[in-house]
Formats: sequence, C-alpha cells, structure tokens
Amino acid sequence: MLRPLLRFFLLAALSFPALHAGPVPPELAHALKLFRAEGARSWAFTQTTESGGKSLVERFDPAKPDFSQWTLLKKDGNAPTAPELKDYQDRLSRRTSGGTAPNVKDQIDPASCELVHDEGDRVAYRFHLQPGGTDDRSAAHMIATFTLHKSTATIEKVELNAFEPFSPMFTVKITKAETTMLYSVPDMDHPSLLRKITISIRGHAMWLKSLDEDMTVTYSDHEYTGKKPAAPAAKIPLAQSAPEASLTP
Repeated sequence: MLRPLLRFFLLAALSFPALHAGPVPPELAHALKLFRAEGARSWAFTQTTESGGKSLVERFDPAKPDFSQWTLLKKDGNAPTAPELKDYQDRLSRRTSGGTAPNVKDQIDPASCELVHDEGDRVAYRFHLQPGGTDDRSAAHMIATFTLHKSTATIEKVELNAFEPFSPMFTVKITKAETTMLYSVPDMDHPSLLRKITISIRGHAMWLKSLDEDMTVTYSDHEYTGKKPAAPAAKIPLAQSAPEASLTP
C-alpha cells in the first residue's frame, strides 16, 4: 500500500473543487463546475501504481457493492498469494470504512486566479490555496494550476506544486512536492477520464531520514458500467400513419 505521505498528496489532489466566485473566466468556471477529479462516474478501470521499485495492479468496478469494488490483480508483477489477498482486503476494508482524506474542498482562492499561458485551444490558470483548517500546514505553500481544453470545455491537466519548503507535520521538512493529474479529452465514445497521476516528493524527517520518493498511478482499460441509454422508439412507417401523425419518435 502507499506510504502515508504519498497517500496524503494523492488524496489531496483527488479532492479539488469547483470554483464558486471571483475573477474566474466564464469558460473555466463552467469546466470546473463539471470537473470530477476522479473522472466520470460509472466507469470501471485498471489502476497501476508504481513506487520505490514496487508495483500494484488493481481493478475498480463501481457497479459492485462497496467492499467488493476493488480487486487486487498483481503485486510486484506477480499474481497475489492468498496471504497477500487477505492483507489487501483487510487494508481495503479499513481504508474504505474509516476515510481520513484531507478535505481541500473550497480551498482554492478565486481572487488569486492568474493566467499562466494561452496556447490557443489550451489555456492554463493558476490559483493559491487557502488552509482547510487550523491544522492545515500545507495549503499556504501550494499553488494549483488547471489546464483548460477549450474545444471540449474540459479540464485536461491539474498540477499541485509547493512554491517554497514547508513542514506539514512536526520534524518533517518538505523541499519539493509536485502532483500532476492528466485527463483524456472526451470524444464520441468516452467522457473525460483520469489517465495518469505522478507525484514527486523531496524532503526529510527527524533531520536525517530521507522522504524522497516518486510515484506513478496509471489508469487503463476503462469500461462503462452504468445504465445504457434506452433505445429510440421505432418510427411509424409513412404508409401506416395518419396524415396528421408526426414521424418524430
């Protein structure tokens, strides 16, 4: 499973909100209103996590009951053993039932909106974050950057970066913290889906222990598991319809 500090930045990245007010361009405000950091609802996917020479391949299916939605497929490149499967289910049960994910909802400061770059169809805007509580020691040192894909009115990339060193907890010093989340551009068959998350941390604890680590989470094999749209009603043949009947289903 993920180390606590890496899990902290992963969960923080997945908690980005939509903006509510401030000098935010209308097209960005609209995209953020519809934006879901975890991707579109009702889509199953395979999640591959790689960090520190270890790897974990999991399958998520939102159509299954809560405690059965995640399945361990591989651990460190091999099929999981029975003890590994039990340990995974035990950890998953505790994680699902007692979430302590940091809540950064509404932490983006709309008044700090700043244009970073404009490349025609892709425009990036940067925001400062506001502390989410009295014990939040990270937000004041972080900035969030959203890249808008104008043609589809969707968010294509989210970046969370520390612009200065900080201490999220006692004896811990973070000198670098970067999280990047990439999303697919929607097309006729797929909505905007989360494709990849990369996290890079540099720092130390107790002045000696290194906290340097990199993690990559890749999402693949997306499959829609929601309700299929109803088939359109059959049109009435012209020869059987009354003169005043509509041919529109």
